[in-house]
Amino acid sequence: MAGSLIKVDEFTVSSAVASVIIGGGSSGSSGLNASIDSTYDVYMLKMKDCEPSVDNVVLQGRFTEGGVENSSANYDMARKVLQANATFLNLSLQNYNEFFFNRIAVGTGGGETLNGVFYIFNANNSSEYTFMTIENVGIGITPNTFGEAGGVVLTSQTQVDGVKLFFQSSANIQAGATFTLYGLKK
Repeated sequence: MAGSLIKVDEFTVSSAVASVIIGGGSSGSSGLNASIDSTYDVYMLKMKDCEPSVDNVVLQGRFTEGGVENSSANYDMARKVLQANATFLNLSLQNYNEFFFNRIAVGTGGGETLNGVFYIFNANNSSEYTFMTIENVGIGITPNTFGEAGGVVLTSQTQVDGVKLFFQSSANIQAGATFTLYGLKK
């Protein structure tokens, strides 16, 4: 439906950075002071051309509250991983202090990149858990084309205002990655 997605925040990495915060108010990477709030019931985060500065890493995330990342061990996740060079995987993890955007590692080899769309639910409702769906596709370190579908739950009743993204092992997010946050029109 035309006009259903309203852009709330966007950030394109112009030089390598350790992390990106989309939304998060004044802590956001874009400088727009944009937040996930009660304006929309559902938000969509789009990621394009995300590459790390080192090999064999996954992209991690945490929700932000008041612009500060929630690093409590309250992230549960499950997903199905489809791989071009191997059988599928079923993965589930509980009580982590971050969540994973992908479980197939990416790196610095030619064409290794990660793209995805993630829907965020209940973020502004402090009486509910925050949920996020995961849909991504990428080229991993083998090279290996993969796709993943699943979800993340922050199992604490808090008000979420943004998402922090960062690669494990202190890898940077390379220039060219674009992260866009949309609200779904009510």
